[in-house]
Amino acid sequence: MFLQIQKITKSFGQGENRVQVLKEIDFSLEKGEFCVLLGPSGSGKSTLLNIIGGIDTADTGDIVINGEKIRDMDDKRLTQYRRTHLGYVFQAYNLIPNLTVRENIEVGAYLGTNPLAVDELLDTLGLSAHQHKIPSQLSGGQQQRTAIGRAIIKNPDILLCDEPTGALDYTTSKEILKLIETVNQKYGNTVIMVTHNDAIKDMADRVIRLRDGMIRKNYLNENKLSASDLDW
Repeated sequence: MFLQIQKITKSFGQGENRVQVLKEIDFSLEKGEFCVLLGPSGSGKSTLLNIIGGIDTADTGDIVINGEKIRDMDDKRLTQYRRTHLGYVFQAYNLIPNLTVRENIEVGAYLGTNPLAVDELLDTLGLSAHQHKIPSQLSGGQQQRTAIGRAIIKNPDILLCDEPTGALDYTTSKEILKLIETVNQKYGNTVIMVTHNDAIKDMADRVIRLRDGMIRKNYLNENKLSASDLDW
């Protein structure tokens, strides 16, 4: 199994104010699998994504990637792990404002050891014609495409997406979901996407439904839809 999440717990606060956000989260993913973490606000899904991404640490439990535990890594190895294995896409685009689309994407290439070809990726992203524009000259959808390009260019094993369509309108959201689907199929990255939008689960290979810090459902989607066929 490529990615194993083993009995992860996480709490915030002290004493009477202590709140347990994750309660023994346990599941596994195969390489290339598209997984949706679904649940309402406060269900723990973004916290879990941050722990998988090495941004936050669990109180107990382990994240194991290709047989290697995050817990056993020192700071240098953890930094290397994040650079080599992980790509991040957030609701906020976090682009560098004075760099062009191409330059923003190339920033990600410097972090990887086996980056993708920039021109081919720009074409896949539908950004070739916009590659010399700066972020302020782009629509929200184009900015998010650029952010996805920056995450994907280093060819990460795992693409972590935290509400990537949260700031976008319906039509643009569908375009971004289609792009993430294309990236998953073309490059074989394992995708873990956090969302509260129930419809998005239908494009996933695996659906994990969280509530109150616990997994309520974990199943393989036998009737998977293309992103273009989603509706909400």
